[in-house]
Amino acid sequence: MRTALVIGTGLMGTSAALALVSRGVEVYLEDHDPSVARTAAALGAGSALPPEGQVDLVVVAVPPAHVAATLADAQRRGLARGYLDVASVKAGPRRDLQALGCDLSRYIGTHPMAGRERSGPLAGTADLFEGRPWVLTPTRETGTEVLNLALELVALCRAVPVVMDADEHDRAVALVSHTPQLVSSMVAARLQHAEDTAVRLCGQGIRDVTRIAGSEPGMWMDILAANPGPVADVLAEVATDLTGAVEALRGLQSADEDKRRTGAAGIEDILLRGNAGRDRVPGKHGTAPKAYEVVAVLIGDQPGELARIFADAGAAGVNIEDVRIEHSTGQQAGRVQLMVEPAAAPGLTSALRDRGWSIRS
Repeated sequence: MRTALVIGTGLMGTSAALALVSRGVEVYLEDHDPSVARTAAALGAGSALPPEGQVDLVVVAVPPAHVAATLADAQRRGLARGYLDVASVKAGPRRDLQALGCDLSRYIGTHPMAGRERSGPLAGTADLFEGRPWVLTPTRETGTEVLNLALELVALCRAVPVVMDADEHDRAVALVSHTPQLVSSMVAARLQHAEDTAVRLCGQGIRDVTRIAGSEPGMWMDILAANPGPVADVLAEVATDLTGAVEALRGLQSADEDKRRTGAAGIEDILLRGNAGRDRVPGKHGTAPKAYEVVAVLIGDQPGELARIFADAGAAGVNIEDVRIEHSTGQQAGRVQLMVEPAAAPGLTSALRDRGWSIRS
């Protein structure tokens, strides 16, 4: 691929453009708001001027509801040899493209499984897709040329190609992406009018659960409006569990021993099923999840502290597999949880203590 046109220069489009430019592809940018395209161009994502001739690939990076019209217009203008979109829903846009009479032999629906809570070109990064799954949804109508162009795009963005059926994809993202967004938002909404004394007690658990609740509502309205059925199906299952949890907790309040026993069993069942589901979430590099040992270290909230602890771990010959930070309420300090292979934990603990770090249990 030598040339590409990215239509839609928000987070996804700008990130794809930045990745392509970094790999030597000549990229052109287009957006319904020319000032947004110029912003992306100023960031080094390509040129906001129109291409002089046909490009190899058009990447449509607009909300799902606008994919079909945007792509149909691009095909009418004869902009490229191949066309794809990166919207988070796949079945609906494809049906719309069929209805508009688009040439589906030169189109493939795709979805990179990456994103951020922020949107717009300023949030774009060239490494957004690195190591992330990038779903391709070819059909019998998909031509070899556009499929190869899509695979080349995925490779240039250093993502991992995953082939799925469009409907299967939409059910999958409803489960692993769209429903979690709504659930996170609903939990966070409980805090809106909560007492200040309660909010001051917020710890890492509530921060983890509500992290994605900070996402842009407009973007998520577009996504959810394009995939309502599968999301509603998953939410209905969650609602069944919630109803069961409420009944079980009411049982635990009862003076009746049988009701308390039944309630305890119901809550335990939910927690155990949650453990089992969490264990299926892929670990590093998409491999089976591992159980790591946690080495918790007290760290000051000042420049250079994280770099120093990482350097000390490296000097001890220990690879940090994952890291979390818990901020201490009312203190200029926090607890860094360094996750390492179990065999490495004792040596790391000893080495960090020798270097003056305070280890917490």
